[in-house]
Amino acid sequence: MYFQMSDNPLFQFLKNIFNKCCNILKLFVFLPMERRIVYFGDYFKEFVKSLDDDVREKIDYVLDMLKKLKKVNPKFVKHIRDGLFELRVEWEGNIYRVFFVFDSGNIVVLFNGFKKKSQKTPIREVNKALRIKNEYYEYRRKHAS
Repeated sequence: MYFQMSDNPLFQFLKNIFNKCCNILKLFVFLPMERRIVYFGDYFKEFVKSLDDDVREKIDYVLDMLKKLKKVNPKFVKHIRDGLFELRVEWEGNIYRVFFVFDSGNIVVLFNGFKKKSQKTPIREVNKALRIKNEYYEYRRKHAS
């Protein structure tokens, strides 16, 4: 007599539970997420005001990816140093950068931005972003409830 595991009621029961657990895990892994975008000071707002509408739309598009995707393509986001990241946007041959940090798991705090004119990110812009980052964390520390 030949006996198959699939005929066993216990096997069917365990297989059913296993499949349900896998479906629940899939929900957690693939659930869309939504990060909050927060601005510190007027640095980012002033930068965006100086841009054409088309560039603003492209920045909004990349920010939307940052809000909704768990992992963003390195073409659009790059870690600079000390927890500082840059949002990378290209439009009509021009390159734009916006510095930000992740805070409290999913809040993205935007700092200064600039139009890039050379291959390498200017150190003065990085230093400015690091200074603003320090101001932000100092402000948060003082105003923590």
